[in-house]
This record gives sequence, C-alpha cells and structure tokens, in this order.
Amino acid sequence: MAATKESFSSRADPELLASLREIADDEGREFHYVLEDAMRAFVDSRAETKPRAYVMDHFRASVEKNRKLGKLLAQ
Repeated sequence: MAATKESFSSRADPELLASLREIADDEGREFHYVLEDAMRAFVDSRAETKPRAYVMDHFRASVEKNRKLGKLLAQ
C-alpha cells in the first residue's frame, strides 16, 4: 500500500531548485522524490539533536531525587 501524499506550494532559491533537479536527473529519479528525501533528512537532523522524552523524564527524576545533594555540593 502506497503512502498518501499531500500537495503543497512553496518558494525556493532557483539555484537550489536547479541543484535538486540536477540530482534527480543524475539519479534517474523524479524531482518530488529527491525533494522528499531532502526534507526527510532535514527533519531527521533536527530530531537527532533533541533528547528523547524518556531520557528527559529520567533526568528530571534524577534531579528531583538528588536535589538535597545538589544544594550541598553548590555550597
């Protein structure tokens, strides 16, 4: 089953679009697939910089558990 796709309209630097079209031509792929790969890589790169929710939950629990120790060490 193919994933549902949504159309959208946007604007971009003509040189950037030309580069993406060249990549698509070189790889024998359709432009929209190359654009989608580029968008996915961008989103993934941002996601990698955010700590996972369970990591932050553990961190907050640890800070709360060790609050007294933290205050003592700060003195």
